Amino acid sequence: MAHGSRQSIGHSGQLLERHRELGALDAALSDLGAVARGGPVARHGGLLAFTGPAGLGKTALMTQARVRALAEGFRVLSGRGGEADQELAFHVVRRLVQPALATMDETECRAFLGSWYATVATALGLEAVDTDQVPDPTAVRDGLDWVMTRLTLMRRTPVVLLLDDLHWADAESLRWLASFAPRAADLPLLIVVAYRPDELPPEAAPLRALVDGHGGRPHALAPLTAASVARIVREQVGEAAEDGFCDECWTVTGGSPFETVELAIRLGRRNLRGTRAELPAMRELAAAVKGPGLVERLQRLGTGTVRFAHAGAVLGAPFSPDLAATIAVIGREEAAEATERLRAARVLADDPGPGGGLGFVHPLIATTIYRSIPSALRVGMHNAAAEALRASGYGSPEAARHLLEVPCDGNPEAVACLREAAHESLHAGAPEAARRLLTRALQEPPPPQERAALLHELAGSTFLIDPTATVTHLRAALAEPDIDPGLRASIVYRLTQALAHTDRIAEAATVAADEARKATNARVRLRMRADHFVWSMCRTDEPDPSARSRTLTRLAARLSARGRPDGRGLEERCILGLRAWDALLRGEPRRTVLDHAEDALRGGMSWTDENRGFEVPVSVALTFMYCDRPRRAEELFTKGMAECGAKGWRGSHLAVGQTLFAYIRYRRGCLPEAETWVREGLRTAERVEGALPAQWFALGILIQTLLARGRTGDARRLADRYRYGASVPNAVIYPDPRTVYAELLLAEGRHAEAERLLTEVGEWLDGRDWRNPAWCPWRLRLASALARSAPDRAVRYAQDAVERARDFGAASAIGQALHTLAEVTGGQPALDLHAAAVEQLERSPAAYDLARALVGQGASLARGGRLHEAADRLYQGLEGAVHCGAEALAARARAELSAAGLRPLPLRYAQTDTLTAPERRAAEMTARGHPAAVVAKDLGLTEQGVRQLLSAVYRKVGTDPAGLAEALRSFPRPHS
Repeated sequence: MAHGSRQSIGHSGQLLERHRELGALDAALSDLGAVARGGPVARHGGLLAFTGPAGLGKTALMTQARVRALAEGFRVLSGRGGEADQELAFHVVRRLVQPALATMDETECRAFLGSWYATVATALGLEAVDTDQVPDPTAVRDGLDWVMTRLTLMRRTPVVLLLDDLHWADAESLRWLASFAPRAADLPLLIVVAYRPDELPPEAAPLRALVDGHGGRPHALAPLTAASVARIVREQVGEAAEDGFCDECWTVTGGSPFETVELAIRLGRRNLRGTRAELPAMRELAAAVKGPGLVERLQRLGTGTVRFAHAGAVLGAPFSPDLAATIAVIGREEAAEATERLRAARVLADDPGPGGGLGFVHPLIATTIYRSIPSALRVGMHNAAAEALRASGYGSPEAARHLLEVPCDGNPEAVACLREAAHESLHAGAPEAARRLLTRALQEPPPPQERAALLHELAGSTFLIDPTATVTHLRAALAEPDIDPGLRASIVYRLTQALAHTDRIAEAATVAADEARKATNARVRLRMRADHFVWSMCRTDEPDPSARSRTLTRLAARLSARGRPDGRGLEERCILGLRAWDALLRGEPRRTVLDHAEDALRGGMSWTDENRGFEVPVSVALTFMYCDRPRRAEELFTKGMAECGAKGWRGSHLAVGQTLFAYIRYRRGCLPEAETWVREGLRTAERVEGALPAQWFALGILIQTLLARGRTGDARRLADRYRYGASVPNAVIYPDPRTVYAELLLAEGRHAEAERLLTEVGEWLDGRDWRNPAWCPWRLRLASALARSAPDRAVRYAQDAVERARDFGAASAIGQALHTLAEVTGGQPALDLHAAAVEQLERSPAAYDLARALVGQGASLARGGRLHEAADRLYQGLEGAVHCGAEALAARARAELSAAGLRPLPLRYAQTDTLTAPERRAAEMTARGHPAAVVAKDLGLTEQGVRQLLSAVYRKVGTDPAGLAEALRSFPRPHS
């Protein structure tokens, strides 16, 4: 209903008994102006709400808000919900934003939306540039946040958003508004909303909570008093109206401003004087304002007029008179006459919005008329509306809205329309709307040959919101006969994803294995085997991991021996990627791991292939991190996250990407950056329904990062808040949650509890033949837990870890294991172990572990009386700890220096990620194969000086010596 078509409350348009509400509005506008001028102001959030039942004057207040905002020179954007439009995803958002975008031509609009265009285009009703892109709801909401923020800041003028009839807003617009509204306090923006509180849908619960939390809001409107009703009545019938007559007007209207104004206007038109004798006539007029009386009054206007009003109510306001005439089956001339009669009867009015058209004077009128239409006629008119809208080029969503009101009839055209509309809803980031449409299409029903595809589409719409329903739909799809092999493979993949999403990983592995046995196409069979391997490796309760590993190894060997590496298909490369990951977990030589990972990447691996998943690309990228090539891992993660962003995926994919990118930074020793990234990943995961695995990843990495920074209390509070350690997921998570929790227990001095937990972890991992300490250092943590109570056992565990780390071959893993062995060994033998640990870690990119080893070696040397050597190591360790952001380690280094009678020196170099000229020269010569002695002579340094230069190079570049030549090719040169 048009804002301008509803009546003001009171004398000459002045609002009566709304001083409190108008005062709040003026104060909010004043605050907004002060913010725009840069003056000090105590804003309580840029949100103002007016609530109350129908007819109490909410829209009149919104009209005043518009008038007063424009008078202040503010920009006003407005939208409203419609009772007939709740099924249209982002309908309110479109009404809010489209007028602003309509002032731009296509080039300007694309430039304005920039990189967000593809993500938000469909939601905003614009032409999509990539019809294959299906952004997730989180990405669309983020994009709309950006659009509204840009609209707010593009001019030096504060913006006021007016959102009326919010109780009828579509669910998608409500969710966006609830997430965006808190940002209004930080922008030159005021959001004013109006709604009927008792009619808010469940989707509005977050918004209701937000409004209720704004101190003193919402402003609930009260009915008018008898005095104000009398004032409105006398304005129309004259001051001589009797008090008893006016009191009776108040009684019959209940103090509703809408009913009072409508009644008063009708009293004036009938030339009543307001006497007691006219009370029967007054009651008759009051009854005609709404309800049965309104219907009777409408019937008296003629059959054609009634049909036209019915058509308008079915279409919903604002509506096109031509469309209404088509649906009502009347000619253009008769429609024009009907329009005039309905205007005169105060049923219709012009809609003042940018699209024009007609609207009802008040929503109560539209509701009464719609509900008065006989059921069979209403169904027929909805069907006619769907056909007329399609014929007029309005698009599938507008037509499909009406098909939802039509009984099922096995109509293929209806099915096609509903599927098209669902497709558009998915591209708008509105899976719930798509589910409603596809469920209705399934009920139509579709032709038998389309049923499997339709069930697959329906499953896609429910995946993010109800994965259990997704499983049901996909199992039903698989039961259909004669499914296209490509579609069947897609159905199976989506089914395994949904099963894993609902923590039924064993079922996911079984489904993939069964399908691999049934497949007649070799490539489909290979793909299903890859999926089986993925989900089997994700299971914490895999029944025979050794057999699965042997099968995978044999299959990868056959594929590696077959054909040219650059000619392999994606199925083969996925198998090779999984072989790399399995070899890593088992602790096979890192050269084996890297060779398979590189083979898997030849030809590329997408993170956003909707029928492949991103589990394999992520695992392949992480193998480089564990193999001391974190720079390569970061490059792959950066590319993968950018791919997700371009696809409009800002949900669980992005959360996992951000979180594991943080893990790479953590293992490089960039602790502040790691904390920033992992907190962002945790925030992303918490915004996404069903992103529990991403949350598990994030919590473990954040706890490890906090412990490394010495913030044990913060780590404990985080663990308690999320009940981390209280349960173990059914999926394999890294870092291993129980090992991480044991690290927390060790930091708290709870060694016995840590010992019990780590013993369980060891039994589980040994049972899987996952023995690589680079992936899970449970032996090292158990050795630390046993150091005091069972030192001999501690040494044996540490020695075992050293042996396995040497088998794997990554310098960082060897160095960490040697450091722990030195710590649990103690005494004179520990000195050589400390030196060996430092030597290994200097050849790795692990800055934090090197700093720990240096401090440990320095402390050991100091206890042995070798103060000069101790000072050098402690100074280096202190410097490294400070640059890593490891506050507790830095404090320990200072304490060790002080205990040895030494004073900490100022830091010798500033932290930077760029190579100095000597570092670059040393790196390039080393990469070309020159020994340290030759490099030392060229640079005028000692060989020890060269080793320290190269150690800095490995940390900055993010590689080990074997990967140095390749890493230097893409690493920026120092400025001359």
